[in-house]
Amino acid sequence: MVSVVGAVFVALSLAPLLVLSVPPIGTQPEQVHISYAGFPSSMEITWTTFNETEESTVEYGLWGGRLFELTAKGKATLFVDGGSEGRKMYIHRVTLTDLRPASAYVYHCGSEAGWSDVFSFTALNESTSWSPRFAVYGDMGNENPQSLARLQKETQVGMYDVILHVGDFAYDMHEDNGRIGDEFMRQIQSIAAYVPYMTCPGNHEAEYNFSNYRNRFSMPGQTESLWYSWNVGSAHIISLSTEIYFFLDYGVDLIFKQYEWLKKDLEEANKPENRAERPWIITMGHRPMYCSNNDKDDCTQFESYVRLGRNDTKPPAPGLEDLLYLYGVDLELWAHEHTYERLWPVYGYKVFNGSIEQPYVNPKAPVHIITGSAGCRENHDPFVPNPRDWSAFRSTDYGYTRMQVHNITHLYLEQVSDDQYGKVIDSIWVVKERHGFSAWF
Repeated sequence: MVSVVGAVFVALSLAPLLVLSVPPIGTQPEQVHISYAGFPSSMEITWTTFNETEESTVEYGLWGGRLFELTAKGKATLFVDGGSEGRKMYIHRVTLTDLRPASAYVYHCGSEAGWSDVFSFTALNESTSWSPRFAVYGDMGNENPQSLARLQKETQVGMYDVILHVGDFAYDMHEDNGRIGDEFMRQIQSIAAYVPYMTCPGNHEAEYNFSNYRNRFSMPGQTESLWYSWNVGSAHIISLSTEIYFFLDYGVDLIFKQYEWLKKDLEEANKPENRAERPWIITMGHRPMYCSNNDKDDCTQFESYVRLGRNDTKPPAPGLEDLLYLYGVDLELWAHEHTYERLWPVYGYKVFNGSIEQPYVNPKAPVHIITGSAGCRENHDPFVPNPRDWSAFRSTDYGYTRMQVHNITHLYLEQVSDDQYGKVIDSIWVVKERHGFSAWF
C-alpha cells in the first residue's frame, strides 16, 4: 500500500513537468494584427500558426448583428526564419472586402483546427472630410517597451483610428531564431488586432534581408511592405524605406526602384483633382534627414544619405529631400533616434517659418517630427548641448506622438510623455491655406 501511495505521489509531483513538456498546439492562431489593404472598404487580417492548417479563414459580422455571419478565406505562406534552427511558421492573410465604411465589426480568425480570440475593428471611413486620429512612434522593443501599456489602454478605449509604427520592432525580430519577433507580435496584438497597424522598416529589421519584417507584416502594394502609400481622410500617406540607403548588399537597385516609384506616386497625388481631395501629403520613414542627437548617426551629418543620396554608388543614388520638397510634402515623420524632436519648417538646412509669430501657419517648407522614444532595450539617445537653428523642441522622455488630420487646412500634433504619466509636453497646429510646391512661395 505504501509503495502504491508513494508511486502516486511521485507521479503527481512530476505532473507539472509532464504538462510543461507538451508542445503548444501549433494550429492555434496568434499574433493577430490588421492593416489597411490599400483599396476602399477593405481590411487585411494577418496571423501566425506554427503548423500548417487546411485553410485560413476569418469569420466576422457587424457589431450588434449576428455573430460571424460573414466568412472570408485567404491563404498561408511558409516563412522559414534565417537562424540556425530554421524555425518554420505559417503567416496567414485574409482580405475582407465590401466593408461598410465607419462601421464596427467583430471577428475571429483561424480554422477548424483552432480559432483566435474574438476581436473588433472599425472599417475605415472613406470620407475625405473625416478627421482620423493616429498614434505615431518608432523604436519599440519587447524589452523596456515603456509606452506600450498606455498605448494599449488608449487604443482599447477608442482614442486612435490608425497606428503608425515608424520602424524598429522588438529589438530584434530575428533574435533567438525569431522567438523575439513572436513575443513582440504577441505583445502588440492588444493594439494591432483592433486598429490598422501601419509600418515601415528600420535598421533593426535588416537581418536576413529584412525577412522577418517582410513576412510578418502585410502592407498595401506589391513591395513586401518596404514602401507603399494609402489614403485616409484628407491625407495621402507614404511609407518609405530609408534602410535601402545603408544595406547596399541587399541591392543598390532598390534605391532607384523606390525613388522612381515615389516620384510617380507624388505625381499622381499632385494631380489637381487628387490634391484638392487629399491636400495633406505625409511621409513616414525610419532614419531622419535632420536631428540634433550626439550619436554621429546619419542625420547628424550635413551630407546625410537619406537627405542628399550617395555618391559612392554607380550611378550616384538620389536623396529624398529635393523630391519631397518639389512635390510639396507637408509633414515628414521619422524615428530611429530614441528621443522626440520637433523641427521648424526646414529645407536645405535653412528655416522657412510661415512667420515669426506663427511659424507653422502657412510654412514655407516641410515640417519634420522625430518620434523614436516609445521604449526599447537601448534606452535613450543623447542630444548635443547646442542644437542647430532648425531644432524647435527636444525631449528625452519616453513617449509617443498623437496626430489628427482635422480638415484640409488644419493638422494637430502633440507629444505624450510616458515618464510624466501621459502629460502632453509639446503640441502644434500646422495650418495650410495652400498645399503643393506653390505653397512654399
